[in-house]
Amino acid sequence: MRTLEDLRRLLHRLDGRGYKAYEEIEGAYEGPGWVLYVDHVQGDPFAPPSKMRVRVDGRRAGFPPDLYRTPVRRLALEDFLARRVRQSIEAVSRGHRGSGKSGLIWVDAGGQEVLERTAVRVRPEWVECRLQLGLPAAGRTVLGRQAEEMLCREVPEIVRRSLFWAEVPESECRRFVECVENQEAIRAQLQARRLVAFVADGAVLPRRSGVSELPLEGAIPFRSPESLRVTLTVPNPIVRDERVQEALTGMGIPEGVTLIVGGGYHGKSTLLRALERGVYPHIPGDGREYVVTRADAVTIRAEDGRRIERVDLTPFIGELPYGQRTDAFSTENASGSTSQAANILEALEAGSRLLLIDEDTSATNFMVRDARMQALVAKALEPITPFVDRVRELYERFGVSTILVMGGSGDYLDVADTVILMREYIPEDVTEQARRIARAFPTERRREVSQPLEHLVERIPLAESLDPSRGRREVKIEAKAVDLILFGETAIDLRAVEQIVDLSQTRAIGYALHCAAERFMDGRRTVREVLDELERLFEREGLEVLDPFRRGEEHPGNFARPRRYEIAAALNRLRTVRMRQRRQ
Repeated sequence: MRTLEDLRRLLHRLDGRGYKAYEEIEGAYEGPGWVLYVDHVQGDPFAPPSKMRVRVDGRRAGFPPDLYRTPVRRLALEDFLARRVRQSIEAVSRGHRGSGKSGLIWVDAGGQEVLERTAVRVRPEWVECRLQLGLPAAGRTVLGRQAEEMLCREVPEIVRRSLFWAEVPESECRRFVECVENQEAIRAQLQARRLVAFVADGAVLPRRSGVSELPLEGAIPFRSPESLRVTLTVPNPIVRDERVQEALTGMGIPEGVTLIVGGGYHGKSTLLRALERGVYPHIPGDGREYVVTRADAVTIRAEDGRRIERVDLTPFIGELPYGQRTDAFSTENASGSTSQAANILEALEAGSRLLLIDEDTSATNFMVRDARMQALVAKALEPITPFVDRVRELYERFGVSTILVMGGSGDYLDVADTVILMREYIPEDVTEQARRIARAFPTERRREVSQPLEHLVERIPLAESLDPSRGRREVKIEAKAVDLILFGETAIDLRAVEQIVDLSQTRAIGYALHCAAERFMDGRRTVREVLDELERLFEREGLEVLDPFRRGEEHPGNFARPRRYEIAAALNRLRTVRMRQRRQ
């Protein structure tokens, strides 16, 4: 194997040559206790950066086995190390040098959420970090001396600071790993306690702005109402206000139908937003690290203009004018109410049993029809069955809980199990008061359900309708933004899919669709079964399996683990997708 000194001499020799000469550096170079793998060299300084890996011998790295003895701990340690590498890059790298992306060193580290990623992998035998580097050039001329500085000085220093236990701040690392483990331990307790979410006392829910996920400084700490307060144990002690805690108290939101009510700007949507993001563990100090929601929670909203493919909408939308049936409904341009109905049914099809809904982002006519409107417009003229008339049935027949932010419709008081009033960001349990009001002021509206909801009709996706090709490329998939995938020549609009939190998740979703079409869409498996197979594949082989061009152990690209619900949402929004129904 060549050494770093060999790489240094090679870069000296390449200085001043054309950019293609950089291809000569592909290969492996041994450093002190680690190896640099140059897997792919970019074609020019404006192309996507070159892919490289650093693999440190496990014994030399020296990370204690207890930090990665379980899948949760390993995920947390890998996430922590990716962030540590990013910090080291910021401290060591000179940054931009030359044309295009020249001089940049980058690792795919996360934001406030902790996600499984391909950026760092920890095994007993080795620790590996996957990097991207912009090899320096002036125009298309190799800047060999600058490349030597990057690869032979900066990268070794980044490795030394980040991937050796002796250089990592032990208390910070352990606190990170234990915090993530605590969050997942809380999540594991929710179902047994018949809870759908937990918000710890002292949590900081508000964010700094609408475009920042950082905690708001000076925000009012969360305080749970006594009647909803629960205590949950955690495997690792938590130090708060110089006190060591081995359990957390906070608000437990029970299964069933929960309303979050209150005046404007008092924190209703802030609480729902925290619950929405609570499906992921958060970093210590986020303020929401102990806001934990069941893993199958899905945010639902109206989405005018989205495509719908062969969804049985009859639980919510009956026969339309001129005899148009809705039991296998398709449209290229759904209305607000139709899209919201489809979003619910597709979430249930994917396996969700917890819906999160904000009145502000819902279609009014889908949510409720009050008594006066019922008197004016006869049910025979209204095909929509309002959600208020199905929400209890979803829970009682299918075990689907719902949390709703509601500020304008008191009709939901009749169907709620729990009512939480937000007053200046502090919750109050007003369930009994809400029931007294519902009895004192009956709505006089009639429940508009023509027949009970018997079962959900599943669909089978057809692989041939997923075409990732573009031009001469058989597979061309790009995450253009967190909410936009270019799948072949078709754009997938994910603006209404609010629980995607990272661009690398979006990228993984695009490639997961291709992977699913290639491996699991056989004309017999339903959407749910395809998603099951994908999850099993990720557990067996990791996210690296998503790269269709990977050879051996090469850098697989930057992927972060998406949930099955967002993969399903992207599939449903792919405008070329075709499905057929599988009825019982």
